[in-house]
Amino acid sequence: MLIQSLLRSVATCLLVGSAFSLEAYAQVSASEAAILASPLRTDRDRQADPRRQPLELLKLAKVAPGMSILDISSGGGYTAQVFAVAVGSTGKVWAQIAKPAPALDARLAATPQPNLQILARPFDDLFPAELPRVDGATLILSYHDIVNTSTDRAKMNQAIFNALKPGGFLVVMDHAAKTGTGLNDTSTLHRIDEQAVVAELVAVGFKADTKSDAWRNAADTHELHSNKMETTSDRFALRFVRPN
Repeated sequence: MLIQSLLRSVATCLLVGSAFSLEAYAQVSASEAAILASPLRTDRDRQADPRRQPLELLKLAKVAPGMSILDISSGGGYTAQVFAVAVGSTGKVWAQIAKPAPALDARLAATPQPNLQILARPFDDLFPAELPRVDGATLILSYHDIVNTSTDRAKMNQAIFNALKPGGFLVVMDHAAKTGTGLNDTSTLHRIDEQAVVAELVAVGFKADTKSDAWRNAADTHELHSNKMETTSDRFALRFVRPN
């Protein structure tokens, strides 16, 4: 009965978004349903699930129970909390923020999670050397924003590399700009060229591993501000690995 209830709850969430079908819902396992239906998550989170596709992100980031994850530029904590539910009580999630995040503070005040901890640190020194290395890291929809700050991105990317265990994964997702535009649209359209991100991460030692088309939108012309579209923007999602 519990599993059936969870599956019904997830069905309601998924079918809110027109992009989801009953066939897609049928592929959701009981364990995945339990993650999405966790009482730690808010109704607002569940309303965002159809466009944010947390199960696809968990798959791309290879998140599993017992893992340790660093969520960079964690914002309001939507992603970090999904990860904390997925890794379970034997896992650990670090939610890094470079400036105060009232929404994240409110989230953890309302639903404390012992395995989810805030790291208030600058991007170019985002993970303490004394902490154990992590299994994975994520940087979701924020790389272009960081370009618009004074952050030394080479130092930041090296810090991410150093935070990971050998063989650990980094997932970067962002609003896609036109190919060849580099960093030109980061402040005007809040987009970034996928290849510019790849080049900067490979330069510090990361190896490109795979990508996902789950967040792609072929109808996006890449000419509008990413947050001012009637639909979601075209988004690239890349997985890198720290070599052994």
